Amino acid sequence: MNNQKEAGWLLREKYKGKPTKDFKKDLKRLKAGEPVDYIIGFTEFLGCRIDLSEKPLIPRPETEYWAKIAVEDIKKNKKRNIRCLDIFAGSGCIGLAVLKNIYCATVCFAEKQGSFIKQIKINLKINNVSQKRYKVVQSDIFKNIEGKYDYIFANPPYISLAKRSIVSKSVLKFEPKNALFGGKDGLFYIRKFLGEAKNFLGKEGTIYMEFDSTQKKEIEAILKKLNYKNHKFFKDQFGKWRYLVIYHSCL
Repeated sequence: MNNQKEAGWLLREKYKGKPTKDFKKDLKRLKAGEPVDYIIGFTEFLGCRIDLSEKPLIPRPETEYWAKIAVEDIKKNKKRNIRCLDIFAGSGCIGLAVLKNIYCATVCFAEKQGSFIKQIKINLKINNVSQKRYKVVQSDIFKNIEGKYDYIFANPPYISLAKRSIVSKSVLKFEPKNALFGGKDGLFYIRKFLGEAKNFLGKEGTIYMEFDSTQKKEIEAILKKLNYKNHKFFKDQFGKWRYLVIYHSCL
């Protein structure tokens, strides 16, 4: 999206078409490279309003693409109580989409950073989710997580430090680096996540995990080493390898 289109979106969404003094100030922020989603203060994700006041990672269209597919798959599940875990939750957008669209689901949101814990709670309130349907846990991956889940959703930091130079200046300057980079090869958190995930997956559970399109072969090797037997890789709407689904028979 170019600056002209973003400016038009900003004017419509935040200022209802009226170019006030504050709008002109926001135009300067936009020209400085700040993402328009942060300036507006929210974005939409599968019918949910996602507040961005604590500056979590801005939800990407690629994530929304597979999250929608996951929601449609969950709708086929006939269980009366579907337990879900949204790990590396950030803004909480994935878990919120599940809660919004699957009325028999409960979600545990797991996030390490305190400000993002606050962000998740803001978004749960904005979207009018009953407190009976969720739990928010401050956790370094699975450290403070208990129990087993029917579905686990993971969008870990997966950009390799070697690719830092090709990440846009706007993303590097304004978005949280700890939500972007996954170590030297980008697989640090993926290895840790996959190393523990099966311990928290129910007997008929399913895992959805996002990754960088260039990491497919390395992840296949990790899965083989960890003895995951039933899984499949999928492409996003742009034709790039983007997410992994691990099925219950992996156990």
